[in-house]
Amino acid sequence: MDVPTYTADDAPVPEGEVVVERASTAQDLGPKLNRTAADVVRFLLTNGEMVTATQSLSDEMIELFAAEIGAEIRLVDPGEEQEVELQKLLDMPQGEFEDPDWPVRPPVITIMGHVDHGKTLLLDKIRSANVVAGEAGGITQHIGAYQVTKDGNVLSFIDTPGHEAFTAMRARGANSTDIVVLVVAADDGVMPQTIEALDHAKAAEVPIIVAINKMDREAADPQRVMTQLAERELVPEDWGGDTIMVPLSAMTGDGIDDLLDNLNVVAEIEDLRADPDGRASGTVLEANLDIGRGPVATVLVQQGTLKVGDPMVSGAAWGRVRALIDDQGNQIKEAGPSTPVQVLGLSDVAAAGDGFVVAPDEKVAGKVAATREHWQRVASLGRDAAATSGGAKLEDIFKQIQAGETATLNLLVKADVNGSLEAVTDSLRKLERDEVKLAFVSRSVGGITQADIQLAAASDASIIGFNIRPDRKARELAEQEKVEIRTYEIIYKLLEDIEAAMVGMLEPEFEEVVTGDAEVREIFRVPKIGAIAGCMVLNGTITRGSKVRFLRDGTIIWKGAIQSLRRFKDDVREVERGFECGIGLSDFQDLKPGDIIETFEEREIPRV
Repeated sequence: MDVPTYTADDAPVPEGEVVVERASTAQDLGPKLNRTAADVVRFLLTNGEMVTATQSLSDEMIELFAAEIGAEIRLVDPGEEQEVELQKLLDMPQGEFEDPDWPVRPPVITIMGHVDHGKTLLLDKIRSANVVAGEAGGITQHIGAYQVTKDGNVLSFIDTPGHEAFTAMRARGANSTDIVVLVVAADDGVMPQTIEALDHAKAAEVPIIVAINKMDREAADPQRVMTQLAERELVPEDWGGDTIMVPLSAMTGDGIDDLLDNLNVVAEIEDLRADPDGRASGTVLEANLDIGRGPVATVLVQQGTLKVGDPMVSGAAWGRVRALIDDQGNQIKEAGPSTPVQVLGLSDVAAAGDGFVVAPDEKVAGKVAATREHWQRVASLGRDAAATSGGAKLEDIFKQIQAGETATLNLLVKADVNGSLEAVTDSLRKLERDEVKLAFVSRSVGGITQADIQLAAASDASIIGFNIRPDRKARELAEQEKVEIRTYEIIYKLLEDIEAAMVGMLEPEFEEVVTGDAEVREIFRVPKIGAIAGCMVLNGTITRGSKVRFLRDGTIIWKGAIQSLRRFKDDVREVERGFECGIGLSDFQDLKPGDIIETFEEREIPRV
C-alpha cells in the first residue's frame, strides 16, 4: 500500500500563471503546483471537503488550494487548448472580413425588447403568421427565425425571448445579427429587459432601430419613451441624434411599412456582403430532439452555401445534412448567406449558440466531433459532483433547512429545446443560497422517459420538465419509485415554485390528475367539421368536455378541450380503456397517427 507523501511547507510555488483544466483531480492538480496529490486531499479534508485523489474537483476547490499556497492559476475548460488544433484540421478561413467584390446578402435583423412589449406580434404582422397563439402564456420561449420580402429585398428576422431568464438567448441573437430592432411599448416605457437587450445590441456594435409599439393604446406616450432612451445614449433623429425611432402598432399594422422601409435603407448603408461560394459556416440558433426526425438544429448560414449532403460539424454533433427546411416548412436543396434553416441529419442535439462549419470530408467531421465529445465528457465529470451525495425532495427541502442542515436539492431537468434548457438551468442556479445547494443530475432535451425516472430514483432527484410531458409508462414508474415530477410551460411559474420550496412556502392549490390517454390511429376528414382522430384508449377513461393536452413525441403541441366523442355512429359521454372512439378537438387540425391525446382534471388538495 502506497504511503501518502507530503511536500514541505516552504516548497517553492511555480512562478507566473499556471493553466489548470476545470474538473482536474488532485493527482492532476498537485504536480502542476509543485505539490503532491496527498497535499491537495489533506488541505480539502481540513476544509470539510471529503475527496479522493482521483475525484474531479470543483472550481472552488481548485481556487481554494491555489490561494492557500499562493499560486496564480487560470482555469480553462477541458479541451480548450486542443480546440486550436481542431480548427486547423477544419481548415476554415480565420478572421471576419468582407470583400467588396462579394455579392450583397440579406440583413439579419433581431427583434429584441422587454417581455410582453409586442415583439412576436410585430413579427406576426410582418410575416402574416400567428406565432403568439402557440406560445405558453403568450411569452416567446424559443428563438424563431424567419425571412420576408419587402420591395424585392429579402430580410431575415430573429425573434428573441424577452423574459429575464433567457439572457443567453438574447445575447446569441444580438451576436448573430446585423441590425437590432428594439421594441418598446409606448404605454410601458423602458423596462429591465429593454435595458439588457440594449446592452447586448451595443456590445455587438450593430445599428439599432427603435420600434415604439402599442401606439393604439390610450396611455401611449412616445415622448416619454424617447426621453428614457435618450438618457441611454439613443438620441432620436427628430432631436438631432442618429437613432431611427418608428412609432407603430403591431395590433393594427400602422407604421410597419415605415419600419421595413427604414430597415431596407439601413441595410443598404451597411452594405452587407458575403461569399456564397465554398464551404458553409454559421451559428446554431436553437436545437431540439424530434423523435420522428432525430436531432434538429435551427442554424443561420453566415458564409458559403449549405447544401444537402454536406458533412457538417457543430460542437460534438456531426453528420451529413439529410434535409434542409426553410421557415415556411418547405424542403430546400441549399441555403445561402443570411438564411435561417432547419438542418436534419446530425448525430446529436447541437448546443444552441455553437458555431457550425462544413468539414472538408466526413472523416474530418467525425474526428473533430469525437475529440470535442471526449473533452465535454471530461468536463462534465467534475460538474455537479454533489449530486452523487444524498439529496432531498422538493417538498422536504424546507424541513432540512429548519433542522439547520445544508440541504442539496437534486434536479433532473428536461426541456423541449436546448435554448430553454440553458435558460432554465441558469435561472435555477441563481436561486442557490447558503442553506440550499442545487445539483443537476442530468440536463437534456426530449420527453421524460423511464430511463430518466430510474436515474432520478437512484440519485434521489426531482424531475423538472419544461414544455414536455412524461408518457404513461414513465408516469406509472414514477408513482412506483416515488419520484416527483413537476412540469411547467411558463418559466416564471417554474422559478416561483422552486424558490417557494426553498423558503418553505410551497403550497400547491391543485393537483393535476391524468384521467386518460388515447393514441391516434387514423385521421378522418369530415366536411364542415374538419379532422376527427380515430383513437384507441390506452389508459383510464376519455370523457367528452375534458381538458386535453395533445402530445407529439412527449412534447406538448396544443392544449384545449374535447368537443365531440363518438363510438361508431353514436355520441357518447365517455369511452373506457381498450375501446376505439372518434375524437374531435375544439380547434386543432394538425393530427398525425401515433400522437397521444391526454385528458386531465385539476383537483384541489389541502396541504397537510
